[in-house]
Amino acid sequence: MIKLWPFGKLERRSLDNPTEEEYAILTGGVLGSTSLATALTVPAVQSAIRIIAEAAACLDVAVVEIADDGTETPTRSHPVAVLLADQPNEWSSTFELIRDLVATALTHDKGGIGWVNRVGEEVREIVRYEPAYATVDYSADGRQEPSFRINNRPISSADIIHLRSPFGRSPLSLAADAIGTAKDLETHARRLFQNGARPGGVIETEKPLGDDGVKRMIAAWRAAHDGVEKAGKTAILWDGATFRPITMSSTDAQFLENRKYQVLEVARAFRVPPSMLFELDRATWSNSEQMGREFLTYCLEPWLKALEGAMRRALFSASERSRFAIRFDRDDLTRADLQARATAINSLVASRVLNPNEGRSWLGLAPYEGGNVFANPNTGSNQPGAAAPQPAKEARP
Repeated sequence: MIKLWPFGKLERRSLDNPTEEEYAILTGGVLGSTSLATALTVPAVQSAIRIIAEAAACLDVAVVEIADDGTETPTRSHPVAVLLADQPNEWSSTFELIRDLVATALTHDKGGIGWVNRVGEEVREIVRYEPAYATVDYSADGRQEPSFRINNRPISSADIIHLRSPFGRSPLSLAADAIGTAKDLETHARRLFQNGARPGGVIETEKPLGDDGVKRMIAAWRAAHDGVEKAGKTAILWDGATFRPITMSSTDAQFLENRKYQVLEVARAFRVPPSMLFELDRATWSNSEQMGREFLTYCLEPWLKALEGAMRRALFSASERSRFAIRFDRDDLTRADLQARATAINSLVASRVLNPNEGRSWLGLAPYEGGNVFANPNTGSNQPGAAAPQPAKEARP
């Protein structure tokens, strides 16, 4: 027989200081070996999240109009372009909006959520909400169609920018155990030096010294060797005493290796090159540059594509999506030094792949008259405005 009534005594508790389990339920954060607040105290985790989120937010974002032939032209007149060029709402900038959307998607299973406020059909503001104030439910028919509620109020999916990680789980959640291990190693190191820091060496003697003898030995040793000005002086021992330095054991060395390995685990979880987390053991001038390109291609580019798609779906109407799109300017990340860029532009103009005005736009310079002609400026006959070559005259007999 099942007893349905009366129920047990209900306990009311405040959520001002939630437990780890309550925090995970309310925010979609990490539940397991480490909480979100604890995970962010691991420098490698914080650095990985910041480098992805801030790199995406640093790029210029524009609205482009797509012509029938597929060419894209930036437009500043569209209301969405005006909003993103200035600020998406009254209290935050576009940089903060994109940074926080990506950072939330990296740390919460719900993903980053932004509400698009429309007046009629015109977008007036974009507001990012913390995961604790948003609910995301998915249909049970296999389509995974999401429905959204903000502050327990249903919101149309057409008005939601939703940025999610693969697998429906954030990298922070999937790497909870690895991050927890890194935190445990940091905690162990802190307690080791806090409670049991090792001395540089030990003075050993076979003769009993007694309390007075020990005190005199300590006083004499400090008088002879304490202080920067006495560093490196020859130590003199008496009564058969010996000095045994304490060196790092193989176990201690392995502990340092374990800490470095956990940094690599965090880098793997977020797909960030280890050199960008300042793990420089295997970094060289050549492979660091290559890892920078891999960061753009394999780590940042998927997030930029997801952002462009999520913002295009929510910021444009169904009829506008065929004509307008959101684009992030990747050129800032691929930009080389000025000499290398000048050499590349000169080569492309000389081979007639670019015209001079297109090359000037790469440097942020204004076009000039006659610069739209595709010509090789390094040869006189091909320079803009040069006279066309005359046909050779036939020789008279």
